[in-house]
Amino acid sequence: MAASRPQVVAHRGSSAENAEHTLGAYVAALDEGAEALECDVRLTADGHLVCVHDRDLRRTAQKKRLVSSMELSELEQLDFASWKHPWAELDDEAPDMDPELNKVLTLRRLLETVADYGRPVQLAIETKHPTRYAGLVERRLVDLLDDFGWAGKDSPARIMSFSWIALRRVRRLAPDLDLVFLMDRPTDWVRVRPFADHDWIAGPGIKLVRKHPELIQRIRESGTEIHVWTVNKQADIDLCVSSGVSAVITDKPGATLEYLTR
Repeated sequence: MAASRPQVVAHRGSSAENAEHTLGAYVAALDEGAEALECDVRLTADGHLVCVHDRDLRRTAQKKRLVSSMELSELEQLDFASWKHPWAELDDEAPDMDPELNKVLTLRRLLETVADYGRPVQLAIETKHPTRYAGLVERRLVDLLDDFGWAGKDSPARIMSFSWIALRRVRRLAPDLDLVFLMDRPTDWVRVRPFADHDWIAGPGIKLVRKHPELIQRIRESGTEIHVWTVNKQADIDLCVSSGVSAVITDKPGATLEYLTR
């Protein structure tokens, strides 16, 4: 990553064109040159971390079920990609897709993909709250990162959450991991400061950056790093660059990287 521009982070993979959180979306993001991969994680009923954003499956797998109420073997029977391109089966010119690229993706599989890739790739992992499993999510996450030797210093992974309590849990379990406090309201950063360590990264949404540039400036002037989501428009990329943002999380990693480097 060049020091003069933000790191390009693929939001749920290359999700503008591919079904989010599928292995296919992440492989596409890597092919496009993404420097980091962002994912949301939830815990299944039998204790597996899976990359799913919503608490239920109505949007991405057309099932009225909660992720937390299902075992991994049940989730593996579902199609997590057809919702993105519902008419694909009728397209005779569409390339054949490997079914494995469209199934539910475990975090372990995503970590294996990053570990085996031919260049360094970082991970931005968001734990979703509230959840019936509370702190077990963070404990399982740190244990899994530890399996890869990624729970200590120089880990390629950083943990993100809208919950400062969740980030405090991670700090206790793995003191050396980078932490990102996500926020979408101008009062969030002030509210969390009594509970945050000095090295926490601020993670505002792009709407907050647009509406409150003075807040972003104050955060930057305090020496705090800033990672912004979800940045898809060129004008927003320019705003992030001029604001000194360290990472942009985008649905379009290839296009964003091309715009930043040309």
